[in-house]
Amino acid sequence: MEATTVNELFLDSLERCTRSKKFIPAFYNRFLSASDDISDKFRHTDFGRQNRMLLRSLKLAAYAADGQSEGLREIRERAVSHGRHHLNIEPRLYNFWRSALIETSRQFDGQWDDDIEEAWLTILEHVISQMIKHY
Repeated sequence: MEATTVNELFLDSLERCTRSKKFIPAFYNRFLSASDDISDKFRHTDFGRQNRMLLRSLKLAAYAADGQSEGLREIRERAVSHGRHHLNIEPRLYNFWRSALIETSRQFDGQWDDDIEEAWLTILEHVISQMIKHY
């Protein structure tokens, strides 16, 4: 059955991307090289743990965008941990995150098209708006 919803398009694309063990490292390479501010935020990061957290958060982001409680809870927790009183991830940095994810996903998803890109943008914009709202 072909994916029909934004969440299905996003999750199916994410699944195709993550079939390659190079996907998440490629994303972080692109993301960290986008800004010195970003690379500074990650200088003491355990990337094994971070890679697992990113994948979990992306999956739950789709659920949050669909209004599912587990996903909404995850996004709220991430928003608090990334807010000005904790990790202090400035709202302007989320544009780099979105761009790096879109560019990397486009590279790794052999079925990438305009509908899939729109699905990724929709899910990521939902996350970013929540992160900024709680900054």
